[in-house]
Amino acid sequence: MLHWQIKTAPAVEPITQTQAKLNLRVDCTADDDLITALIVAARQWCEDYEGRAYITQTITAKMDYLPDEIILPQPKLQSITSIKYYDTAGDEQTLADTLYDVDIFREPGRITKTYNENYPATRDIINGVSIEYKAGYGDASTDVPQRTIQAIYLLVSHLYGNRIAVTDMKMSELPLGVKALLNQRMKTV
Repeated sequence: MLHWQIKTAPAVEPITQTQAKLNLRVDCTADDDLITALIVAARQWCEDYEGRAYITQTITAKMDYLPDEIILPQPKLQSITSIKYYDTAGDEQTLADTLYDVDIFREPGRITKTYNENYPATRDIINGVSIEYKAGYGDASTDVPQRTIQAIYLLVSHLYGNRIAVTDMKMSELPLGVKALLNQRMKTV
């Protein structure tokens, strides 16, 4: 079983504070920190909902052994930085890139054993294999699909306008438009 976590967060967000403030029609600076935090929260929620990385980020995935095929979470896979493992003597080694192939076309991306090659023996320990890779549409906000940008705008607006967990008004889980925009991608995968 593979487990993962973000090692390096995106350097930028899909929308800027200025763009969010224009969308919210906010022209003061009093809520700048709040709006910035809402942008990050909205992006994270949308990424979790879709199971995707939007802006380039570095992810570390860990597993107990090297299977013939490894499906990497949080597409779009850009590149593999390294695959490290513990050999049978307990020493950490870096797997030679000649022993594996990387499929960045498929989503989610995958790593497979190179034809007619075998992986070295690994030590039987928890999280004995560590894969570091880059994922996301690209380095810039312009690389993110427009429907995803719009979903983030909608969610930021919803969170900005509803700052408490409960009200006496009709409760709704989330603006329907956010899921509708994000589900477009899910249907094509």
